Amino acid sequence: MLSLYSPSDTLLHGMIYYFNRTSHIFIQAKHLSLNMSVKIDNTTPEAAQSSSGNKFKIRIPISVKLALAITLLIVSGMATLGFIILENQKIVLTQQANDMGSTIAHQFANSAAEMVLSDDSLGLQTLTSNLLDSQQVKGAIIASEKGAPLASKGTYPALPIIKQRINTSLKSKSSSFEWSSTPTPDEIYLAYSSPIKFKQLTAGYVFITLSKQNMIRSLNNLRFVIIMITAFMSLIAIFLAFVMSKHLSQPIYNLVDASKAIDDGNYKFRLNERRNDEIGELAHAFNHMAHGLFQKSQVEDAFSRYVSSNVAQKVLQNLDEVELGGIHVTASVLFADIVGFTSISEKMPPDEIANLLNEYFTQISNIAQSHNGHIDKFMGDCAMAVFGVPEVTSDHSYNAVSCAISIQEKVKQLNQQRLKQKKIPVHFRIGVNTGVMVAGNLGSNDRMEYTVIGDPVNLASRLAGIAKSDQIIVLEEFYKQDSIKQRIEATQHKVIRVRGIKDEVSTWLVQGIKNTAHANTDVENTL
Repeated sequence: MLSLYSPSDTLLHGMIYYFNRTSHIFIQAKHLSLNMSVKIDNTTPEAAQSSSGNKFKIRIPISVKLALAITLLIVSGMATLGFIILENQKIVLTQQANDMGSTIAHQFANSAAEMVLSDDSLGLQTLTSNLLDSQQVKGAIIASEKGAPLASKGTYPALPIIKQRINTSLKSKSSSFEWSSTPTPDEIYLAYSSPIKFKQLTAGYVFITLSKQNMIRSLNNLRFVIIMITAFMSLIAIFLAFVMSKHLSQPIYNLVDASKAIDDGNYKFRLNERRNDEIGELAHAFNHMAHGLFQKSQVEDAFSRYVSSNVAQKVLQNLDEVELGGIHVTASVLFADIVGFTSISEKMPPDEIANLLNEYFTQISNIAQSHNGHIDKFMGDCAMAVFGVPEVTSDHSYNAVSCAISIQEKVKQLNQQRLKQKKIPVHFRIGVNTGVMVAGNLGSNDRMEYTVIGDPVNLASRLAGIAKSDQIIVLEEFYKQDSIKQRIEATQHKVIRVRGIKDEVSTWLVQGIKNTAHANTDVENTL
């Protein structure tokens, strides 16, 4: 018999990938250590050699860089915030002035409507004078429909400007504009106009003038306050920035020391940073990397002793528990043996035999995994699969027998392809059994494997031995389980005597999985 497979075949690619990943992390850590050592520690030979060619290059500590960056950030933020506040205040004051000016102009026009229609010059002049009693209004004028002044007082736009506004933008709606009383404006005014209407008739127009200096004065005062606050906060920011930068840069120096320790092979070195910020996350990531490298050094030893993929994953989670021993578990086991392998191997060259076994055993391994099981070992032309350990599953018996059915179906498909290729078909005989068995690490201290042993395992192997081509044989006790009988089609096979067992045992021949609807009805009736 050829023994082409070791139990680690299904795990090999995953472990190689794990080794490559952790090795890549180790290389990154090594480069990190070298680069940071050169940049930060100028006492090293590399730094001394580098500085010899750059004697006049100024070295700025990272704490100073952080302080300058933090200061610049705070000052820029304060300046931006001040600008936003100033612009927002400007908009608010302008809106308030426009609302007030438009309201006064509208009320002034309503009050002057009847006086304009009755040509009451004295009343218009009195109304205009009363309006200027308010300190906010600097001037007012009432003009006719053609722009002729009817009453005026104080400072107001020149008549050409008034006529231009009447002929262009005013007409039948209110408007506002800025103007100055001199060519070199010492004071800027805001003018608000409104038509004088009586029903649908436009009898004239009113213009009132408000000073913009109050708004400008308020904005200047606000600008001064913002500048003072920004300057004061900048001084505080500079002080705090240097304090924070010293605090923030210290973990970087600690990280350099840690990377040196990892470079020296001390994978147990850990950073003791207890911070709830990015520095803490960096320390956690570094410790996680160091833990991964430490695991790699242990996996190299565990990999030579553990053989199954899911068993190896279990081991990686409990590396401190790698020792000889076992426990009693209730699980199921499957043996799939190639019928007439000796005669087949005599007719084929070694490379074709290897390809044949690779093809079928790969499918068996995949099917076992899809049924929550794993390959325990490959023994020449026989595959042993285990269900229910190390990961406990309550339906391991059904998983095992349904896996056997899937294997025979897949083998049938592969044989059809081989026949089309004019190759020799391969047939399997399968034995499945369940019961209490010992599962654990068996072997020696320097060489062990995780496997199962016991009478149920031996009996499953003998069931596979008495099966014929394409048959799946189980014990009567196995088939009589509710979880099996309600879902699996089987016929009584024969009574056999098995070496090591006193009484004869009755066997059943598995035909397949029951119809889904029929199986569900059986389950409901049982419940």
